[in-house]
Amino acid sequence: MTVKIAILKETQPDERRVAMIPAVAQRIAKLGANLVLEQGAGSAATYTDDAYTKAEVTQEPDTGKLVADADIVLSVQPPSVETVKQMKPGALLVSFIYAQTQPDLVKALRDGKITTFAMELIPRISRAQAMDALSSQAALAGYYAPLLGSVHMQKILPMMTTAVGSLRAARVLVMGLGVAGLQALATAHRLGAVCEGYDVRPETKEEAESVGAKFVDTGIDARGAGGYARELTADEKAKVRATLSQHIAQADLIITTAAVPGRKAPRLIDAEQLADMKEGSVVVDMGAPNGGNCEGTKAGETIKVGPVVMVGPTNLPSSLAAQASELYAKNIYNLLEQVLHDGVLKPDFTDEVITGTTLTHDGKITNAAIQKVIEGTPAEKA
Repeated sequence: MTVKIAILKETQPDERRVAMIPAVAQRIAKLGANLVLEQGAGSAATYTDDAYTKAEVTQEPDTGKLVADADIVLSVQPPSVETVKQMKPGALLVSFIYAQTQPDLVKALRDGKITTFAMELIPRISRAQAMDALSSQAALAGYYAPLLGSVHMQKILPMMTTAVGSLRAARVLVMGLGVAGLQALATAHRLGAVCEGYDVRPETKEEAESVGAKFVDTGIDARGAGGYARELTADEKAKVRATLSQHIAQADLIITTAAVPGRKAPRLIDAEQLADMKEGSVVVDMGAPNGGNCEGTKAGETIKVGPVVMVGPTNLPSSLAAQASELYAKNIYNLLEQVLHDGVLKPDFTDEVITGTTLTHDGKITNAAIQKVIEGTPAEKA
């Protein structure tokens, strides 16, 4: 037996990634699958239709025909409600969904009896690391952030000795030391900057130091559940602010990466702190899509806020679409390997990875938190 896997072409204007690349498609085919690509889906990520043809992936120009008889549909960004309504009942969708902001889409998935694996819901446990698309994409975003910031700086990052004297290395401060933040520190350090890292979780101190940065210690422990930081109290925020303001004022480049899933990005830098920064300093606010970590950030824009050039990128992984697609495709392969065997799709809903990733199944919203948002009632188990 074989299952049909449909690969959608992304439609959002800033999205260049594709959910499956030719090399990984060949590996998935060995699980008992026939893959069909929406024509041109990989071209923006440098993967041509010819490359897919050589990997024995066929192409279909019509989205409706592509998904109508597909057993599995793959995409990066959430598909449209119209596309979901063209899928057959019982099909599996694998995609980022961001359900809190997509209520109509979630209802369409529920009503269409689509099983949905939401990639942002992959449990953050060691066994699921190879499936963790949030982390794989964040790693590339973190790498790219200091490069993007350096383009807007009027200074170089490393120290340089010339015939007329030496140029000092730039000072880079990274705020938020998750996957993206640590990659940003590592990249800035490799480029020769003097690096500092800050996070409300004190256990990140050793991680920051391991990539060549100094840790800004404010004396506050804000460890929360699930590997994320908890919300700080007013007194804690005041103490943190007093310490951080000194480091913010000294920085030539700041990269902010703080995010709480499903919520507005926490505010890390306010207008007063920005006003005290050096003329021509740069902030790359990776929290821009969710409201920004900095006061005055505008998503998708580069603006001047007092002395600061404020960069508000909305989709950094898309800027590295070829390798972002490669990592995402491998995340999907590792997930499908758990549910696809010899051409038969059999999700094990007693498995904590599968259960944690499932958003909808058999006409129900199975994630309790999302069901409460959408329907206001507790979820039933899949």
